[in-house]
Amino acid sequence: MRKSARIALILGAVALAAGGALYLLRPGPLHKDSAALRLDASTQLINKGEYLARLGDCIACHTEPNGPAFAGGRAMPTPFGALYVPNITPDDETGIGQWTADEFYRMMHTGITRDGSLMYPAMPYPSYTQVTREDSDAIYAYLMSITPVKRKNREHELRFPYNNRDLLIGWRTLYFKEGEYQPNPKQSAEWNRGAYLVKGLGHCAMCHTAVNALGGSSEAKAFEGGMIPNQNWYAPSLTSNREAGLGNWTIKEITDLLQAGVSHRGTVYGPMAEVVFNSLQYMTDEDAKAMAVYLKALPQKDSSPPPTSQARLVSPETMELGRKTYVAQCAMCHGEDGRGHPPDYPPLAGNQSITMESPVNSIRMVLNGGYPPGTKKNPRPHGMPPFSHILNDEEVAAVTTYIRVAWGNSGTPVNAKQVNDLRTLLPE
Repeated sequence: MRKSARIALILGAVALAAGGALYLLRPGPLHKDSAALRLDASTQLINKGEYLARLGDCIACHTEPNGPAFAGGRAMPTPFGALYVPNITPDDETGIGQWTADEFYRMMHTGITRDGSLMYPAMPYPSYTQVTREDSDAIYAYLMSITPVKRKNREHELRFPYNNRDLLIGWRTLYFKEGEYQPNPKQSAEWNRGAYLVKGLGHCAMCHTAVNALGGSSEAKAFEGGMIPNQNWYAPSLTSNREAGLGNWTIKEITDLLQAGVSHRGTVYGPMAEVVFNSLQYMTDEDAKAMAVYLKALPQKDSSPPPTSQARLVSPETMELGRKTYVAQCAMCHGEDGRGHPPDYPPLAGNQSITMESPVNSIRMVLNGGYPPGTKKNPRPHGMPPFSHILNDEEVAAVTTYIRVAWGNSGTPVNAKQVNDLRTLLPE
């Protein structure tokens, strides 16, 4: 055998041996090193925290219009003066960069900041106290992962004596109950998940429960509706099927409203449109259904009897003015019979939001118009134009009265003074 052939055979054997060794020593396809596992776990925690922060609608308050996300500075008007929302980016000097997970949880759970100060309840810690430690840690991990913004917090502008934080001790005694959500063993896992989201991160009671002169609310009247302070919108009762109670709605109609902002039963406007845009549209279908199941099961508590026939009386002149105005301005979209073309143009006939005891929302929609939010499930919403520049107070009152009593609707009349009071307010 030639020398060159022997060399080739030897090299071939060496290559085969090396290939076999590499095959035997190769990494297992189902195993990752510890660093990769840690990275995956960290990423999953941050992603979970981002989802939960959306459910808590943190960005709505902690981001000034056209400002950097979570950098604070937004003014929050209250009956006691203006509060300015803090920077919660991970900046070491002006944000929460030096906070620990323990300190963040204490803030969420008890409403006490890193330096021991009591927080004003514009921060919904009376609801966030129900958030579990696990979920709090995930939100903390997410906030620590975002871009830090150096932006100093602005001092609140509260009137005396409300600028004295020591008064919050009394407020907390009356209106704050600390404690994580405890599942109800008599209810399903889905109902409990919905209750946890509605009562905790969703902090739905903050708007849908009436607030008294001290800025507190009664747990016994939770979800029974009330005016939203300084926003001039009425958050309807979720426990009354004559308002926004969902006992007669299907689960799909509820989830459509929560995620898309529109359904065949109604459309969200005003502050609720902002909640859907910033928060609820990002819910998983499973969480949306869980919320719907819980909301639909809320016990009905109609606090007042239906309006009497006497209270619903409308003069023929007002009714005719309202009808003519409706035909000229509204029928093109909502139909002469008030049935609308849902979900794009909501029905007015049989619409609970039209016939509520408070006419505030109906008047505001006629005056200021509005759009439902653009969402993943309704990216091109149809809106309603304002009519404040076209209709005078009497015409707005008449057409609002007409839609509240026509087609078998059980609402009560609206007068020109109610319209004028809202016309003079800047739309929020």
